[in-house]
This record gives sequence, structure tokens and C-alpha cells, in this order.
Amino acid sequence: MSRASVPGLPSRYPIGELLPALYADDDLAQRFTAGLDTVLAPVLSTLDNLPAYVDPALAPADFLPWLASWVGMDLDPAWPVELRRAVVARAVELHRRRGTRRGLVERLRLCCGVGAEVRDGGGATWSATPGAALPPPPSGELLVRVWPVRAGDAVDERRVRDVVAASCPVHLGHRVEVLTGPPGDFDDPGAAGAADGSGQSGG
Repeated sequence: MSRASVPGLPSRYPIGELLPALYADDDLAQRFTAGLDTVLAPVLSTLDNLPAYVDPALAPADFLPWLASWVGMDLDPAWPVELRRAVVARAVELHRRRGTRRGLVERLRLCCGVGAEVRDGGGATWSATPGAALPPPPSGELLVRVWPVRAGDAVDERRVRDVVAASCPVHLGHRVEVLTGPPGDFDDPGAAGAADGSGQSGG
């Protein structure tokens, strides 16, 4: 985040013009203060534009990791700068939905440009027969299916797996399947909530 001298950047507040009139025609004083202006011009420019430095859409690219630390987001340096800006800008929204299917689906769409279907092991069962056997325990595995939003686009599987791993607690296993297109009807009724974001994804 360091800011060095910017060649040719003029100072909006030249020191030489602020000196007493006695030094207005003093060549040594004017040249000396001009050197100070060169050093101070980037500092003054930064202060004049300080609101832009804390705006994710306008901040210099090397400020984004600093802004991300303010809102508790981890940015992958390999991501395009536009994606890093969008993730920082939507950090509060993503945190609010963290741990839900909708939150994971939106994060995958934002960070990876993919559609997603999330299925967890939760569910309910019932029996009309007294004393019936208990249902098997849930698998405890989170299944995430992803596919490209636009036909012909490639899915960055490594990025998808990184996002899913970062969104899931360590005690919850997960599996990622990469599809060529949106899946058909859900195999089980309990997965219908993946379409509207209801339920928990375990993230």
C-alpha cells in the first residue's frame, strides 16, 4: 500500500506560493520548495481523494486486501481485480447469508461465475406403523453441483473447491460435482430448497 513519488504530479498547494513575498523571486528558495512539492504532491493528492480509497469500486488495486481485512473477507490474488472489488463490496451481504444454501449459491455465482445446487444431509421422515425402524442417519456430506452459467464457458474447478471449502465448517465433509449444464428435476423432494436458498448448507 505504499505510495511513492509520482513523476510530473503537480502540487495543488505549492509551498513557494505560500512563502513571504520576500522569497517570491528568490531562485534558491523557489527551487528548494519545488523539490518539497514533488515529495508532498502524492501525499496531498491521497488526502484529497481519501473517500475513493475506501470505496471498493474506486480504491487502488493494492488497497483491496486492506479493505477486505476490514470486512473479514479473504481475497485470492489470482482473482481478477473486478471480482475482488465485487467481493469486498458485497461482503456484508455474503456474511449475512453465510451458512445457508442461498449464501453458498450466491458466493459461487459471484466468485466463480457458475450456477449451483446445494444438497445437505438434513431431512425428515415419518411412518404410519408404530414401532417402525428408525431411518438411517444422514450422510453428513454436503453435495455441491455446479455448472457454467453461459453455454461454452469453462468451470474453474479449483476455485469452486476453494470457495466451497472456505464456506463449510471443518467437521462437515463435502463433495463437488461439475456438470455441463443445469441438472434436471431434483432426485429427492428435500433438495427443492436449493432453488430458493432455504435451509442450511453447513457453511
